[in-house]
Amino acid sequence: MEVTRLLARYVVSATYESLPADVVHEAKRSLLNWMGVAIGGCRHEAVEIALATVSEFSGPARASVLGRTERLDILHAALINGISSHVFDFDDTHLRTVIHPSGPVAPAVLALAETRPVSGRDLLLAFVLGVEVECRIGNSVYPSHYEQGWHITGTAGVFGAAAAAGKLLGLTEEQMVHALGIAATQAAGLREMFGTHCKPFHPGRAAQNGLLAAHLAARGFTSSTQPIEGRRGFASVMAAERNLAEITDGLGERFEIRYNTYKPFACGIVIHPAIDGCIQLRNEYGLTADQIARIDLRVNPLVLELTGKRAPRVGLEGKFSVFHSVSVAIIDGMAGEAQYSDARVADPAVVALRERVSAAPDAGVAKDECHVTVTLRDGRVLKRHVRHAVGSLERPMSDDELDAKFRGLVAPILPADQTEEVIRLCRSLERLPDSAALVKVAVPRAAKDRT
Repeated sequence: MEVTRLLARYVVSATYESLPADVVHEAKRSLLNWMGVAIGGCRHEAVEIALATVSEFSGPARASVLGRTERLDILHAALINGISSHVFDFDDTHLRTVIHPSGPVAPAVLALAETRPVSGRDLLLAFVLGVEVECRIGNSVYPSHYEQGWHITGTAGVFGAAAAAGKLLGLTEEQMVHALGIAATQAAGLREMFGTHCKPFHPGRAAQNGLLAAHLAARGFTSSTQPIEGRRGFASVMAAERNLAEITDGLGERFEIRYNTYKPFACGIVIHPAIDGCIQLRNEYGLTADQIARIDLRVNPLVLELTGKRAPRVGLEGKFSVFHSVSVAIIDGMAGEAQYSDARVADPAVVALRERVSAAPDAGVAKDECHVTVTLRDGRVLKRHVRHAVGSLERPMSDDELDAKFRGLVAPILPADQTEEVIRLCRSLERLPDSAALVKVAVPRAAKDRT
């Protein structure tokens, strides 16, 4: 079966009119959420280091760094915006594969939109197709690929960026096959890097590499024509088990963006059920840390595999510590970006409660489920079973909640009028004749431009 060619043929032939209304709506939600985390993360240390490094090598300044005044060539802008959007670990998640779909795709299409006329409809179509490609490829190799240690957002994400950028560049079917092949040979990202600056580097690099793949293919650069399904292709080399039918079955009928979810908490998604349960108990019983003798969690095994850091040393490591996360959930009643600062990770009160948290893996517990037991010093035992965490498909964040999340993330960066303009343009993107207008309101304006 020519998996790559069938996928390329679909991407090249798909039209905006073929997208169901709910798919378009979800794409706009995904883009707004992505812009919030990208703008919110734009001053993070990892972004500062990366921007200072690549600025020395950047070509013509044609694309924006969201939330900042600097401009770069489109490849480096895609890299920096991808890093910025994932540095808080607060972006969207395709729960079946734990891919963060927007991270590799949005930076590529928005960078391109600043170099050529791209209508809002064309941008939305390319974005949906990019998400479709990366998630379907992710479906075909998950969980084997992930269990081998690959960071699937980086490895599958490069295909999504290449497909989306290739769609905007108007690639032919043959060129799209090669774009996917050039993407395949650049697929990378290791889970060993979680808790470091390299984790957000993965979607940034996937965006950059996918964008480059599409441009190379547009000029005639070639690759294998079976880069995914070939005997030494992506699926065979990078997964012990695979199901290539996941890539092609129901193309144009089943859209993976329908299964996208958005984080209410700024950490690894597998921790969310535990945080949710602890916040519920805290609020219901007015709990304080000094009342608690111990907290026992029964969780999916993936929780300890991904977020089992018992004693995180810095904020980024705290995002991968279920022990830290439930401690701040009890003490602060939230788990936003402020709860994952270096200072909060080292706070004596948080550390003391963290040491009284235990977590037991249970294969019978789903990935978005958790059993929380809080034993108080007075002998009372409080229990909460979270069947589906807030933010999951079963308990999704509403449009109003996503708007509020966006406002909170960008408040330190953009003035209120620009914040509301970004929301308005995202919500009505299909009516925008030039989607570069969306990027323009996502960077700080000079004082003279605000008067």
